[in-house]
Amino acid sequence: MSTDFQTARIALGARMRELRTEAGLNGRGMAARLSWQPSKVSRLENGKQTPTARDLEAWAEAVGQPDAAAELQGRLRGLESRYRTWRRQLAVGHRPRQEAGISETQRTRVIRGFEASVVPGMFQTADYARHVLSRYADFRTTPRDTEAAVNARMRRQVALYEQGREFRMLVWEGALYVLICSREVLAAQLDRLISLLGLANVSLGIVPFSAPLSIAPGDGFAIYDDRLVISETWNLEMWLEEAEDVAFFSKVWTAMDEVAVYEHRAHRLIARARASLDLP
Repeated sequence: MSTDFQTARIALGARMRELRTEAGLNGRGMAARLSWQPSKVSRLENGKQTPTARDLEAWAEAVGQPDAAAELQGRLRGLESRYRTWRRQLAVGHRPRQEAGISETQRTRVIRGFEASVVPGMFQTADYARHVLSRYADFRTTPRDTEAAVNARMRRQVALYEQGREFRMLVWEGALYVLICSREVLAAQLDRLISLLGLANVSLGIVPFSAPLSIAPGDGFAIYDDRLVISETWNLEMWLEEAEDVAFFSKVWTAMDEVAVYEHRAHRLIARARASLDLP
């Protein structure tokens, strides 16, 4: 069982125990009230058994706090899908994660995203993606399946040309200068970004160094319609489905969008980064 899952299950059990003790009930009393075996109460509270949604509703009723059911059930939904460490995500390499990205993209009409340090995966050239994926595999000491992962990332980009989809991506200007690859590969990547500026269903905004910001650029994230946020940190990836989380990241995206530049102004910033490489 994954550390992520078990840690969250222990936290859920601790919250259930807290509600029981607040109600003045011991374990046997709680079991009697629910017509359960005492061992079930113990397993749930110690994170050794996963409750069902119905268990949690009954628990909230038994402690006299029916409104707590929503909180407990929200924790249950997040047990396995909320936080995923990169070591767990990449246990067999990058390809499965890229395949998951294809699946989510196929389910989505509008993707809004922000990246502060690299070009968004949907816009990467194969060479640039190859460098990014191999560097992180080395850094995180996870299995290297770079070519399979790059191929999957390129397949995902087919969606850029499909009718009925919209990609609204924001990139911090600094990402245009990050040499996570050779200068030649970065130059080709910047040329690729310029070519995407003309696509009908792609909106690419650059957040300039000089932009007055209400918040500083942080971790990259993508919002899939209004149902899911995937946000990356150094050590884990968060899959967030709660409405309040989606609303929060939408607020972050809007704050960046308000100071981003588009079309010819974005072209100018990308071209300036390209010229700084001092290549043909």
